[in-house]
Amino acid sequence: MDPEYFQSHEMCWGTLGTVRPFANFHSDLDAMEIQKALEMKDAGTLVRILTNRTNTQRQEIAKAFEEMTHKDLAAALKKALSGELEVLLLELLMPPLQYEAYRLQQAMVGIGTDEETLLEILCTHSGRELQEISVAYKEIYKKDLDKELKGETSGDFYKLLVALLNKDEVPGGVRRDIEALSATLNVKKAEAGPWIDILTSRDSDHLNKVLMGLELDIGQMVDQALEKKFSGDIRLGLKALVECIQSPECYLAKRLTATKTPILQGIMVSHSEEDLLCVRTAYLKLTGTSLYTALQKQFKGDHLQALLAICRSED
Repeated sequence: MDPEYFQSHEMCWGTLGTVRPFANFHSDLDAMEIQKALEMKDAGTLVRILTNRTNTQRQEIAKAFEEMTHKDLAAALKKALSGELEVLLLELLMPPLQYEAYRLQQAMVGIGTDEETLLEILCTHSGRELQEISVAYKEIYKKDLDKELKGETSGDFYKLLVALLNKDEVPGGVRRDIEALSATLNVKKAEAGPWIDILTSRDSDHLNKVLMGLELDIGQMVDQALEKKFSGDIRLGLKALVECIQSPECYLAKRLTATKTPILQGIMVSHSEEDLLCVRTAYLKLTGTSLYTALQKQFKGDHLQALLAICRSED
């Protein structure tokens, strides 16, 4: 644990993130120290600085580094580092909107589509944030995100993803929504349309009331009903969306139990300044082990130290 983190007494402890503004911050001094660390291939120093600064502060460091050296910091990191640590530090350097656009692109690139990562990003961001991510995606990849989704998915699952991408809050009656969803479960072949329409167009408080009321009406948990009535990707999508509505931190904690590094790393970087403390608490409750301890069992070296710094502490 870096003592610098705790010496910064002016940090904003009111957030639910684990990475907070570093109070005694001087971008030029950080840039100078990073320049020396790159020359010496001192990964420890790079980790200490980049994991103890917010994304906004990292952008200032990158600017100061370029003014000082006439070199791009990301390119310099690529030259000096390799493997998973290189990937992680490069991800920390990306502005948030660009990072989410990058994660979406990575979920669709190559053979096969990572539907669960697409769902995670689309379910856990607001409609306004997703519109900003769509703009960033177009700027970086010169392609429309909704068209890319159409090329990678189909049917009701595609309709769900596009509805999530364009989500908006439309007033609705709780009882009317409960009855509309319940009606789809009382026929042999359930229709996904009402689920997509309602779950992507109401605020979270309204939807939680709807889901609780629906469970009382049907006498079982919503995810159990979805498991029985739907199949394939649309079942995966609706279950993920319901989980995220009911408890986003539990949904993300469950995702963190995956052993794939890109999934774990993506969630930790994405949520480090927002709600990673909540996700950590949910992870401990879900697994009986703290995320801090779990990381030590799976990773090692400088990559582990970087992940521990983002996680920040034991629970």
